Amino acid sequence: MTIPTDTFIAPVCHEDIDILFEDEHILLINKPSGLLSLSGKNPLNKDSVHFRLVQQFPTATMAHRLDFGTSGIMVLALNKTVNAHLTKQFQDRTVLKTYIAVLNGHLADDQGCIDAPIAKDKPNFPLQKICYESGKPAVSHYQVTERLTSPLSTRVVFTPDTGRTHQLRIHSREMGHPILGCDLYGTAQAQAMAKRLLLHALTLEFDHPISGERVMGKCPCPF
Repeated sequence: MTIPTDTFIAPVCHEDIDILFEDEHILLINKPSGLLSLSGKNPLNKDSVHFRLVQQFPTATMAHRLDFGTSGIMVLALNKTVNAHLTKQFQDRTVLKTYIAVLNGHLADDQGCIDAPIAKDKPNFPLQKICYESGKPAVSHYQVTERLTSPLSTRVVFTPDTGRTHQLRIHSREMGHPILGCDLYGTAQAQAMAKRLLLHALTLEFDHPISGERVMGKCPCPF
């Protein structure tokens, strides 16, 4: 049996992590595109959000992740109790997230929903696939905000109900409109239309693990 391995080596990311909010319990940060959330098993992939932040915040832990190419808002816990609280909120789907993406071509509808279960594509690690037999539920809502002519593309706001790996990227491809700059699920044309993955985590809404107050975090989109 051959165990699939990830041979990806991340290029050096020269962009800094911006801290958007900080208290003694949590951090809200802006992850740059081209930076791993967690260090990889390959020692050449040591640089990551977590690796950088523990230099300044030794107790920082990850409650969730963003794809390597995705930029935008993330929340980190500064102790184990807070991490457990945040993790449960993600598991219970009480964390509300929105993303901005630019998709190849023009979408016919102004809004819609993609309901297509996602499973690991084991022979093609780390790819995911749509699978109605073994896939886990995955639902993404979208709202068109702008149709562009140069290049021919559509700007949308995604509101995912679930948080599957590569969900928005594979759901966009499923619609026939891959995200620009997507190297895993995009056509060669769509990949060549942007220098980076045009997917950005815009907002993150959750309950503060200590105060219980609703936190509304936002990170402006760079594209």
